[in-house]
Amino acid sequence: MADQKKRDYYEVLGVKKGASDDELKKAYRKLAKQNHPDLNPGDKAAEARFKEINEAYEVLSDKEKRAKYDQFGFAGVDPNFGAGGPGGAGGFGGFDVSDLFGSFFGGGFGGFGGGGQSRTGPAKGSTVRASLTLTLEEAAFGCEKDVNISHVESCDVCGGTGCEPGTTAEVCPECHGSGQVRMQQRTMFGTMSTSTVCPNCRGEGKIIHQKCKACGGSGGVRRQKKVHVKVPAGIDNGQAISVRGQGDMGRNGGPAGDLIVGINVMPHARLRRDGAHIYLDQTVSILQATLGGEVEIPSLDGKMKCKVEPGTQPGTTLRLRGRGVPALNGRGRGDQYVTIRVEIPRNLNEDQKEALRKFAEAMGELPASSSAGESGERSVFHRRKKK
Repeated sequence: MADQKKRDYYEVLGVKKGASDDELKKAYRKLAKQNHPDLNPGDKAAEARFKEINEAYEVLSDKEKRAKYDQFGFAGVDPNFGAGGPGGAGGFGGFDVSDLFGSFFGGGFGGFGGGGQSRTGPAKGSTVRASLTLTLEEAAFGCEKDVNISHVESCDVCGGTGCEPGTTAEVCPECHGSGQVRMQQRTMFGTMSTSTVCPNCRGEGKIIHQKCKACGGSGGVRRQKKVHVKVPAGIDNGQAISVRGQGDMGRNGGPAGDLIVGINVMPHARLRRDGAHIYLDQTVSILQATLGGEVEIPSLDGKMKCKVEPGTQPGTTLRLRGRGVPALNGRGRGDQYVTIRVEIPRNLNEDQKEALRKFAEAMGELPASSSAGESGERSVFHRRKKK
């Protein structure tokens, strides 16, 4: 049977039922200091009172637990309270239901139904995220950058133990370092035993009486640092790089977490990227489009010459093989596509207009009268037969 002689939590802390949070905290600190095991070495009574004080404060300082306690008493916050012993009704007796579920699901009932897991084993640290902004060329050909991050490192003062130097943590007397305790509940099927996180050490398996002042007992401190990142060629906007072991420190000897760097690629002044290909709109004059020639264009490799064939029409797209983006973690490169835009001249002077008229005549085109513009000016042409 569970202990029915537990003292009322408000009585333990010496406060009234309607006490405020500040009153609870003040009473707890005073009593905890008076009965702390370090200040009362060998005093089992003080140790018992210290545990009782911690238990009371843990419940009353939590609004949800306190409400349940005020309504249902110990039964609202302590599953052991009122539970029967082995051999209860329903045929289950003292059978541990966690063994039953473990045979089907490969684990204890705590992992299946909400008992929680111990925090005593090694655990990998949390992932840290950062971002990196690149130019189109840097993303295409790869580069190396330094990224500033904030992450949790092992405390230099306590070496990650969380204890003040010269002191050690106490193995939790409730769970004996396992971080879990077995609890029994009486149900319609009988008495069932489950495993849950130890309430005394909160699953840590140890109790730190003198916490490290540098880290507050957590064993880790947050620091800023630079991480050197190698960006692979061909990476694109929105993708990410994983850098192992550069995240937050692990717990209980576990490995550090990873750093995930999100990539942002700045827009280029003229080039556009779509996958492995590069696209460019290039404006040429009527003369260049008609007679052909070479124009200088931008590319990922810098400025280069592009040949325009005679008679190139507006909207023609030229393909430059192998001038695109290198394949990410692969071989080869995409292509660059150049779309030709023909510029029509504006604000021509009389000599230029006359030259165009002569060109039209040479091409067998006869100017037709226009309703707009200067007298005698021709702007629309139709073809005539040569005599």
